[in-house]
Amino acid sequence: MQEFPSSLDQAAQPVPLPRSAPLPLVALERDLAALREAWSRSAPAWGAVRGAAQVELEQMNDSGLIGVTEALATVRRSVDALFTRVAAELAKRSGPEFGDIGLAKAHGFHNAVRLIAASTGGSRADAQRLIAVGTGTAERQTFNGERLPSRHPHVAAAVEAATIGIEAASAITAMLERVSAKADAGRVEFVEAALVDLAARVPLETLARGVREAEARLDPDGVEPREDALRMERSLTMREDGHGMVHLHARLNPESAAPVKAAIEALVSDALRRRNADDASAAVVDDRRPIPQIQADALAALARHALGCTQTLIPLAKTTVVVRVDLETLVNDLGHARIDGLDQPISAATARRLAADAELVPAVLGGQSLPLDLGRAARLFTRAQRLALGERDGGCASCGQNLAYVEAHHIAWWERDAGPTDLSNGVMLCSFCHHMIHREGWQVHPSPNNVWFIPPPHIDPQQVPRLGGRARFELREDRAA
Repeated sequence: MQEFPSSLDQAAQPVPLPRSAPLPLVALERDLAALREAWSRSAPAWGAVRGAAQVELEQMNDSGLIGVTEALATVRRSVDALFTRVAAELAKRSGPEFGDIGLAKAHGFHNAVRLIAASTGGSRADAQRLIAVGTGTAERQTFNGERLPSRHPHVAAAVEAATIGIEAASAITAMLERVSAKADAGRVEFVEAALVDLAARVPLETLARGVREAEARLDPDGVEPREDALRMERSLTMREDGHGMVHLHARLNPESAAPVKAAIEALVSDALRRRNADDASAAVVDDRRPIPQIQADALAALARHALGCTQTLIPLAKTTVVVRVDLETLVNDLGHARIDGLDQPISAATARRLAADAELVPAVLGGQSLPLDLGRAARLFTRAQRLALGERDGGCASCGQNLAYVEAHHIAWWERDAGPTDLSNGVMLCSFCHHMIHREGWQVHPSPNNVWFIPPPHIDPQQVPRLGGRARFELREDRAA
């Protein structure tokens, strides 16, 4: 039988290199070799049909497809890492000091950003990110030619090793540039290392929460000015289009958004609970609205209630906006605080003002007056227990889903394992993570301050514990990065 080359060989065959490849290409060649190996291992042991990528992909087993995905991600990060170096050098040769003979203008472009965007077919923002990361992580050079380390050595090493992507590197370095002149150099280095470690383990959206928390800790005096800037940018516009649809566009600062967000999420959560109950009882009318429609209806319900209703909406009776603030911050007016469900830190002054509102609760939990351990006396977690678990877990302890869409669950099941309704046996999880953890056999080990998840052997043969809950975003210097 004639043997055909695989699609990977056809599409990704490297250009023949000299016997000693240039050093910057060694890592890329290594990662391409790992991709070829992963692709080969994913093919069926017998009966493989070589051909187009789609044909070969359809034959891969699940574990092989996952391996190819991870190898491709590494190659992509390696290419981006090399591209940042190229972009930084291109930008340096296109600087304004070169005038019309700068590299970009000599090739018909206004600046390096436009040249790179045209070359990649991407946006100017992406091109600017490549230049910024390349410049921020490049080695420096003194006037006498001496080579100095990068301003951000931990980010530079992670980018070079292809363990973090360009977007993550950009988020970290941009924040560090903002605070470097105001924060202690030792703390900046610790935070940089901790954020790089976080970036290698979580999606970009989750990293953004850690970056905001780090900035608030490194530059506590900058929280209030940033907050004032956000407050001045708040706006709400309304317009009716030609089809009769009214468009609302709101940009709200955290203090203004907190009660709006909490109220809408309470009504949405109530609708989802009722829908699940209706599904179980075969309701006459099925609620099939997508969440954006439920949110729109919730906003309209709130407006109707404010205009004429004299009774409290039932789902809102238990709605609470939790303001998390350290006692020292609350007393001394120094530091920052958070509103549960929002990532942007708020100043101590705003926290003091919100804590004085009867509808808001400062997160000081677990006092003598709150029965937080109920044993087998009650099956459902109390409101005080849910607040305490929410304070520890910060939402879904596994994936970080917003607190409005998670529930308190027993780790040791109430019926099967006779698990008590205690904080030591509780964890906040979204529906997906709750079912996945039980179905896959994950172990959950909580403590008063954090939650550890231990994967089953078929996911991680080493069963290395993974930190969950709010502790993932706490850049504590007593815990190695």
